[in-house]
Amino acid sequence: MSTAVKISDNLVKEAKVFAKIENRSMTGQIEHWAKIGKLVEDNPDLTFKLVREILVGLEELNNGRGTEYQFG
Repeated sequence: MSTAVKISDNLVKEAKVFAKIENRSMTGQIEHWAKIGKLVEDNPDLTFKLVREILVGLEELNNGRGTEYQFG
């Protein structure tokens, strides 16, 4: 289910630029930023770089590209 929200023109303009770079829709780009923002707020001790690496790893697992970690 989707809900219409009002956002600033500046955010829309910026999202359009980054969406094109990242090959996403404008809505997808804003959702991506919101997801990262939520993760960072929920995990203040993690760096942005680590949050991004976790997201990449999860996406790889979801696409069958993960491997089991071998301890020792």
